[in-house]
Amino acid sequence: METMFSQVAWLIPLFPFVAFLLLLAFGRNQSLIGTTVGIVASLASLVVSILVLVEHMSDGASYYQYSFKWIDLGSIQINAGFEVTNLTALMLVVVTAVSFLVNVYSAGYMKGDERISVFFSYVALFTFSMLGLVLADNMLTLYVFWELVGVCSFLLVGFWYTKPEAVAAAKKAFIVTRIGDAGLLLAILLLYWYMPDHALDFVHIQNVFDGQTGAIAASVTTLIAILIFVGAIGKSGQFPLHVWLPDAMEGPTPISALIHAATMVAAGVYLVARTFDIFQASQAAMDTVAYVGAFTAIFAATIGVAQNDIKRILAYSTVSQLGYMMMALGLGSLTGGIFHLFTHAFFKALLFLGAGSVIHAVHTQNIHEMGGLGAKMRITAWTFGIGALALSGIPPFSGFWSKDAILTTALHEKPVLFVVGVAAAFFTAFYMSRLFFLVFTGKPKGEQHAHESPSSMTLPLIILAVFAVIAGFVQTPWNNTLGSWLTDGAETEHGGGGLVMIISTAIGVLGIYLGWLVFVKGTISRDAVSSRAAWLVRLLERKYYIDELYHVLIVRSLRAFGAGLVAFDHYIVDGIVRLVGGAALQLGRGGTRLQNGQVQTYGLISVLGLVILIAAVVGRRFW
Repeated sequence: METMFSQVAWLIPLFPFVAFLLLLAFGRNQSLIGTTVGIVASLASLVVSILVLVEHMSDGASYYQYSFKWIDLGSIQINAGFEVTNLTALMLVVVTAVSFLVNVYSAGYMKGDERISVFFSYVALFTFSMLGLVLADNMLTLYVFWELVGVCSFLLVGFWYTKPEAVAAAKKAFIVTRIGDAGLLLAILLLYWYMPDHALDFVHIQNVFDGQTGAIAASVTTLIAILIFVGAIGKSGQFPLHVWLPDAMEGPTPISALIHAATMVAAGVYLVARTFDIFQASQAAMDTVAYVGAFTAIFAATIGVAQNDIKRILAYSTVSQLGYMMMALGLGSLTGGIFHLFTHAFFKALLFLGAGSVIHAVHTQNIHEMGGLGAKMRITAWTFGIGALALSGIPPFSGFWSKDAILTTALHEKPVLFVVGVAAAFFTAFYMSRLFFLVFTGKPKGEQHAHESPSSMTLPLIILAVFAVIAGFVQTPWNNTLGSWLTDGAETEHGGGGLVMIISTAIGVLGIYLGWLVFVKGTISRDAVSSRAAWLVRLLERKYYIDELYHVLIVRSLRAFGAGLVAFDHYIVDGIVRLVGGAALQLGRGGTRLQNGQVQTYGLISVLGLVILIAAVVGRRFW
């Protein structure tokens, strides 16, 4: 088996890590160095990733693994290394491609920022962490990189640390995702405890759970799978740990694209796919993943309808699309989940970078303060439109093929989830048409001097737009190339895709048409719903009051608990210390008064002591 390029796959994360070290050492206040090093390193990783992918697409090359002894403590022996499978090869290209385009785009977007080299160093570390996570050959090393991804997201979301909103968003993202990380850590500990020979590598995990031979009890298997999913819920912004993702928009827009398209949120979906054998061994776990994903898809899609911040609308669309991916995995379609992750990476990166181009031009994120930008920013408008159509599931754009693959599986496995998926698709098409029409059509709002972004920003948009068009053709109802390659033909392909294609296309077109009637034609009043059901609009604007609910139930409770601990420490713990110290001090002062060197005092004390002694002896005789 020829695996020449797979053997050097460790170079892929090494390039951005070296870039991080170089920028950390020499890049301070050197914008040209930061830009060049970041772009060159990401390009080098992309080239090697493509070579690895091509190698794995050829006959006979599908797997490579290398490891070495990492921890050796008597009976505890843990290896570390990297593993290249078809799934990891695909993920490597997705991560490096988006990272490279984000680096190129950032050269224009972040131009003039006084900390631009720091920005590129953080991006390099972020990319390194995600690539290390993808290549990890066991759960423990995956967890190390998993936590590094979380640290990098904290640094980048709070990059503009002088903004209180950015600092708050960074802390929120870090704390909320730690809840999910705790679940993943518990899952790893359970795996270590119950796995034969305490093996944590994916090869042994697959061998044990594939077919579930009874090596691990069914109840334990379900618990491990659910805890792994808790970790995925945190990273991939699934309900109820989705609240950090929209707030993460306070970071620079290129980082929003990187987080939403190829790194942090993709990590949760990848984790479930990487440990898919564990989930398949528990139907309860599979159902949990499917229903949570479906609920998240419709839940976030309805919220997106009422948002006015261009980046937050896209953020909720990400939460919704991640729900689709989880639903596919829960329904047993590894191909559907990864296929949608693959296409989503390109059109979501395109949409976020397009939003950044708009913000760069008009210096606002409120879509109601925009308008008529299509005439002044033609490249941005056309490419953004392509991304919006892909997200809305309109053929022949990539999102259509991947979303239909999921809906087809849902129709056969759980029709109720098919209905939920179709409803979410309608809301997606509607809020994306609302966004596009308000931003790029109509008349400009206020004093606008918008102009097209520089080529360093528009070129990545064009490249991503091309992929948003063609990426979906790797898997169609008439072509199972991706599915057979990912699963070695083990996954059953469902028929009936033609009916699903008709239904989903009609729903997407209906959503766009309704948006056109409301925001362009004016046939339907924009306040048609708010004038009749203001409570509903308010509910969606406030995101079902989930943040407020968490603030009351969790934040206030923890603050009250913390205040109680502070009071206990101050009045009880410190009070006892002060009491003991005060008693010793008073005893010492009393002693100094007695030991004053006067004979009269000593005589008086002796007499008093004798009286007390006599009283004690006499009293003892009576008692």
